Amino acid sequence: MQIQVLRTKIHRAQVTESCLDYEGSLTIDEALMDRVGMVPYERILCGNLANGNRFETYAIRGRRGSGEIILNGAVAHLGKTGDRLTIMSYTWAEPAAAADWNPSVIVLGEHNRIENERKGP
Repeated sequence: MQIQVLRTKIHRAQVTESCLDYEGSLTIDEALMDRVGMVPYERILCGNLANGNRFETYAIRGRRGSGEIILNGAVAHLGKTGDRLTIMSYTWAEPAAAADWNPSVIVLGEHNRIENERKGP
């Protein structure tokens, strides 16, 4: 048996833009994705701290160092520029491994710059 555990988390990511006409997904600064180990097209769950909306989509790489977090497609209706998001991805693990599991987490501040970091496996 395996259980799902948090693999990566980008906390307090500030939405910089939205693009309703895009196919879908969430654009994330490539440097932020690399820092936590998130990969392009990975399934993600997002929580909007401003309005409580939660949505599932996939991550795509944004311009490295830009700080951009862009709501694309239908999820553009679930937030607005300035909202703060928690962006999470999960993995499967055996219960014994999950007991000592540590996800990779970054906490962002102004201009989506990293303020705090905890590294997982």
